Amino acid sequence: MSAFMSAFANLVGSLADLLQPLFHGASTAAAIILFTALVRLAVHPLSRAAARGQKARTRLQPQIAELREKHGKNPERMQKAIMELHAAEKVSPLSGCLPSLLQMPAFFLLYHLFSSGSIGGEPNALLSHDLLGAPLGGRWHDALAHGGMFGGQGWVYLGLFALVAAVATFSYGRTKRQMAANPMVPATGPDGHAVPGMGAMMKMMPLLSFATLITVAVVPLAAALYVVTTTTWTAVERAWLYRDVPAAGGAMAKAA
Repeated sequence: MSAFMSAFANLVGSLADLLQPLFHGASTAAAIILFTALVRLAVHPLSRAAARGQKARTRLQPQIAELREKHGKNPERMQKAIMELHAAEKVSPLSGCLPSLLQMPAFFLLYHLFSSGSIGGEPNALLSHDLLGAPLGGRWHDALAHGGMFGGQGWVYLGLFALVAAVATFSYGRTKRQMAANPMVPATGPDGHAVPGMGAMMKMMPLLSFATLITVAVVPLAAALYVVTTTTWTAVERAWLYRDVPAAGGAMAKAA
């Protein structure tokens, strides 16, 4: 593990050296953003596949509703029929999870790298790097202890919070409109009844984007940069991949 972390630290350091002529003292922060972009490019094909799967599942909702009505008294037959429908349409219910799952190792690598005082038995030199005076290994409470919310370090976090809030607001509005235009059939358990709490979870789903604010506040700044970058990427990517999915306004316009 230590050898792997040393190799990862060298990768981040090499990217920082490459970007140093452009970003100078912020080159390590820029390297983290570039690393995040490379990770997102690597999983983009899976994101495209997940978008195709989501569109296919939305298209199948009327058929799934018919199967649930037809086999409502036979849960096993209903579940089998739904699985057969997914298989026939080559739709995987889990495809949407893969992009997020594959990004988690990159986040934890950055978290561990900028939380460790030493790497491979040597002092972690990356902890001496900063972004506009805020240490990449520091957290928001450290910034508050050095100048307060509006101190030099505090402004870095306020900028990140503002960006996260803007992206979350954009994602919230878009998700709400899409859910209104394309209501999902409630999930059911093996007994054929609606899963308890699933309705509330669906209503809360659009608000999950704002939970990123908590993550940015508690993780090292380097990991926060990863989170902010990948969250922004996700919002832009989803807006592009789902650009042909009608929003509520578009659906009502067509109905009129």
